[in-house]
Amino acid sequence: MRDMADSEKVKKEIETSILPDKYVDLVEDVFHAALAVVLLGIGIGAFIFSLKRLFETTPFFPNGMIQGVNDILFIVIILEILRTVISRFTDGVYQLDKFLIIGVIAAVRHILTVGASLTLQLGKTDNAFERAVVEMGLNALIVVGLVLAIFMSKSAHRKR
Repeated sequence: MRDMADSEKVKKEIETSILPDKYVDLVEDVFHAALAVVLLGIGIGAFIFSLKRLFETTPFFPNGMIQGVNDILFIVIILEILRTVISRFTDGVYQLDKFLIIGVIAAVRHILTVGASLTLQLGKTDNAFERAVVEMGLNALIVVGLVLAIFMSKSAHRKR
């Protein structure tokens, strides 16, 4: 009998908090909405800056084009993070798959940037060339690992 009273007391203590859950959820939602607005602003600013830089970069081919692709992938990363924050409202949790996709995009962006710099820069030292090739190889392994993690995550969701 005493154990039952103790368990009810513990249950009551667990349920009681300083702020009710609905207020904590409301504050959290407002904060996520503010983050979403800031991310949208950053995305718009990055887009405007990228367009400006695209037209100002000389020579346009290949430097401007490579910089443009790099900037576009950066904007895609920002938008994917924004989508993740927005989906937090609907699902109530952050989704692992979205973060893995952001990681793949970031790693591919880095591979393209390093590859382009290897192609464009003449007279690179052997040490700098080897470092760039190792960097590209490590990023390729990261992409493979992240894609494998995406596959495992999606197959785990299908089994449910």
